[in-house]
Amino acid sequence: MNRVRDVMTAKPHTLPLDATLYEAAQVMRDHGIGDVLVTYAGRLCGLITDRDIVVRAVAESRDTSLTPLGDVCTAELTTLRLDDDTVTAARLMVEQAVRRLPVVDDEQRPVGIVSIGDLVLADGEDGPLSKISKAPPNN
Repeated sequence: MNRVRDVMTAKPHTLPLDATLYEAAQVMRDHGIGDVLVTYAGRLCGLITDRDIVVRAVAESRDTSLTPLGDVCTAELTTLRLDDDTVTAARLMVEQAVRRLPVVDDEQRPVGIVSIGDLVLADGEDGPLSKISKAPPNN
């Protein structure tokens, strides 16, 4: 059975809670990613996605160069541990209707992130993708 540590993207991109949406968008652009983990004192406290920036900020006419991540990011997160298995990761994605899950250490510091794509690569074409993709969004 695959473990999260074997399939996750290690060293995820993070920004502090008081960084701006503009800064997060630049990180996403520069690294070709769709999310950034949000931290406070080095500990995970949120997640911001490209969709969050569009729906919760741009569509609400917020100034992205002034709006801190803390005003828009998702703060209630389901997380994984390094030794969790990929079946657990897939189950949590289905239950929570999310497409990515942060991986944290014992002190809640982010050490990785697992996406649907990571699980597909780990489990092949018959993996959890179809169930996860069919889950309704968690707006």
